[in-house]
This record gives sequence, C-alpha cells and structure tokens, in this order.
Amino acid sequence: MQTSAASSTFPWPEARQAAVSLSFDDGMPSQLARAVPMLDRAGLQGTFYLNPRDGWERDLEPWRAVAACGHELGNHTVTHPCSNQFGWSDDGTRRPLEMLTLWDIEQDIALAAERLHAFCPDQGRVSFAYPCYQTWIGEGATHQSYVPVVARYCTAGRTRGERTADPATCDLFHLNSLPVEFLQGGELVAIAEETLEDNRWAIFTFHGVEEGHLSVTEQALQTLVDWLSRNTDRVWVDTVQRVADHVRNQRDTPGEGLASGP
Repeated sequence: MQTSAASSTFPWPEARQAAVSLSFDDGMPSQLARAVPMLDRAGLQGTFYLNPRDGWERDLEPWRAVAACGHELGNHTVTHPCSNQFGWSDDGTRRPLEMLTLWDIEQDIALAAERLHAFCPDQGRVSFAYPCYQTWIGEGATHQSYVPVVARYCTAGRTRGERTADPATCDLFHLNSLPVEFLQGGELVAIAEETLEDNRWAIFTFHGVEEGHLSVTEQALQTLVDWLSRNTDRVWVDTVQRVADHVRNQRDTPGEGLASGP
C-alpha cells in the first residue's frame, strides 16, 4: 500500500488518530462461527454485508444476536449481481450487471433495504457493499454508475481501492476498501499502523475465515483484532455506518476541528 503524509488533521472521536472498520461480505457461516465471537471477545464491532434472499426471515435469524451486540448488518443487494465475466453471474437466480437497468438495480437494493429494516429496524439506514466491488450497470452506450442509487437508500457505499480513505475528501458512497484475502496477520497490522500514521480511515474487506476461495486464516484475523484491541485509545474501531455518519457530521459542521494539511 502506498504511503503518503496525511492530507488533513481529521477530528476522530476522543482525540483518536485514525479509524478502522472491519467488514465481512456474503454472510458466510465462518463469520458467525469465528469472526463474530472474536470481535465480541475484544469488544469491537464490525459490519456484515448480507444478501436477504427469498426465505430471508429464516436465513437472517442467526444474525439477530449479532445486531443486538452492536454490529452492523449491511446491504449487499438481494441477488448479488456481478459482471458476466464471472461464470456464475447468470445462474437463474440473478442477471449480470451488463443486462441490468438502473431500475433493476434499484429494485434489488430497495428490497434488500426493506428486508433488513423489517428484520432489524433499530439500525436505521445502513451502509452498502457493491457486489464484486462493481459500481456500474449496462454495457457500451448504456454503461453507467449506480452510485447515485445507493446514495438514495444507504448511508454509505463501499467498493475497493489501493489507498485507505481520506476522511476529509472521500466520496462516502464510493469508499475505498482493502480486500485482504490471503494476507498474514503482520500484513494486516501493517495496514492498520500506516492508517494510524496517516490519520485516515481503513476499511478492511473480509470474506471467509478459513472458508471459501477468498479466505483469511483465523490466526491472521486474530492478530489484527488483538492489535486493534490494544490500541483503542489511538484507533477508533467501528462499523462502516457509524464511521461514515461521523465523517459526514464533521464535514457538515465547519470549524469543528477540520484543519487542512500543508
């Protein structure tokens, strides 16, 4: 990850120097079995992006206790549409992004939002994770961003990028996150340490923990969680939803601590 000096001195809560959000995609069993207990033991809260498909009430039930502990259950669409370059993107349960219109993607996002709100109304508006990190629909002359659709339904939108997010300037509906599959614990901690030095916001994207083709080891995640729990006086660890709300509030309140860098 590229290193640079902080572009601003951003006012994080309780005079902390950076923010970290731990996010997990697709509601995988290993997240319930391994990640959630690990975060709970450390007193940290993360964001879990779910796809509330048909049968959602039954499928979401194991997540009720997760939300009750303060974790965010985020919007990842109902059908998880991705490009037709993924062989499974037109499997009868979904259509590829190239075939969708803005109306199509809005219905998918809106239905997921409706179901998540019905399941856990106390959350309010939650953040969004773009399936496969892809923020567009259509192809050729019809190719266009659906970021504005996400902005109508969610409090923030997470994609991917090579840098952590600069809280003073980042687009809250097109947030950089760092996919971290296959990284070791020391590599994850190095990202967190650099984020601390740069006064930025690191959003880690996980999928399975010892599960699936985009996995990290339980030991690697534990190493990061242990480091974060030892540094909560310097690093604010919270959900994508709550960090985004804080960033928005600070930027909407001029003179409350935002200082430009040199």
